[in-house]
Amino acid sequence: MHFHDDALFPENQDKLVITAAPYGPEWEPDDFREDLPLTMEEHVQQAVDCYEAGASVLHIHVRELDGKGSKRLSKFNELLAGLREAVPEMVLQVGGSISFAPEGEGAEAKWLSDDTRHMLAELDPKPDQVTIAINTSQMNIAELLTADDVAGTSLARPELQETYREMTIPAGPGWVEEHLRRLQAAGIQPLFALTGITGLESVERLIRRGVYTGPLNVTWTGIGGGMEGPNPYNIMNFVQRVPDGAALTLESLMRSVLPVNTMAIAMGLHTRCGNEDTIWGRKGERMTSVQQIEQLVRIAGELGREVATGKDARDIYKIGTTYADADETLAKLGYAPNRRPGQVGFTHHA
Repeated sequence: MHFHDDALFPENQDKLVITAAPYGPEWEPDDFREDLPLTMEEHVQQAVDCYEAGASVLHIHVRELDGKGSKRLSKFNELLAGLREAVPEMVLQVGGSISFAPEGEGAEAKWLSDDTRHMLAELDPKPDQVTIAINTSQMNIAELLTADDVAGTSLARPELQETYREMTIPAGPGWVEEHLRRLQAAGIQPLFALTGITGLESVERLIRRGVYTGPLNVTWTGIGGGMEGPNPYNIMNFVQRVPDGAALTLESLMRSVLPVNTMAIAMGLHTRCGNEDTIWGRKGERMTSVQQIEQLVRIAGELGREVATGKDARDIYKIGTTYADADETLAKLGYAPNRRPGQVGFTHHA
């Protein structure tokens, strides 16, 4: 991304898109019962509350009544139907892992099978977005956890930390290409959740080969454990490589969420918060998803940056937009064009 001299002036920045992730599949309900919904009515109300607080994108997981993360697509369909009625303008984004939480005591924390995740393209009603991981990698969400992060929660249990420590993301090239094909055929936009620059480079190659032809909406996932950590140098190196035509959201975990989001707001990027990322405000003090959203709205207000409505977010993310081919996609995103036969030197758009 290119920063002009006036790029930090809020009047020259897109409105701030706040993604809320308020369904925290890694937590057990007693970790923060007032902010972790169980019933379908509570799931829908959580979305309404987040929207009214200022979030325009909803990252979706579903919990069963026994408190475990749901792996039933019928539950996702039920929730999506309720959300379409309750928050019709909100961008609905289903988490591509479905639920990575262990199913029971001693079970593994793991992503579901390739075939099961492909079924997200058949959700009805369909979501606006499904997050997609690129390249199989470690997802050790326990690596950066501190004693303060887990104090008084289920994550303080050594056996639960161990199962999360060993979790991986299955996202090989064959699965990625097929998943993109199915999502695009269904009219669902992928949200690329990337672990660092190598993932961004893989996405560019998919675009250059015409495998993906559409807007580029990216989340930098700075949660460590096989992904980049919440280091400002990591963030800026990644930002530098993202093309100007993309929309970039920064994501981190626990008490790194607020400073990372504050940097995103100042730089004209977008933010994500909610109990999937953290349940903490100040050290040792729990903070609800809605309170986190309200905090980001206040910070944006101090910087003079307007917060996006649901309609604004749809326009910024270009929901429903597709491009004809690799050439058009590269031009729209701000990537240099593919090299033509016999062409030498650097390529550029006229």
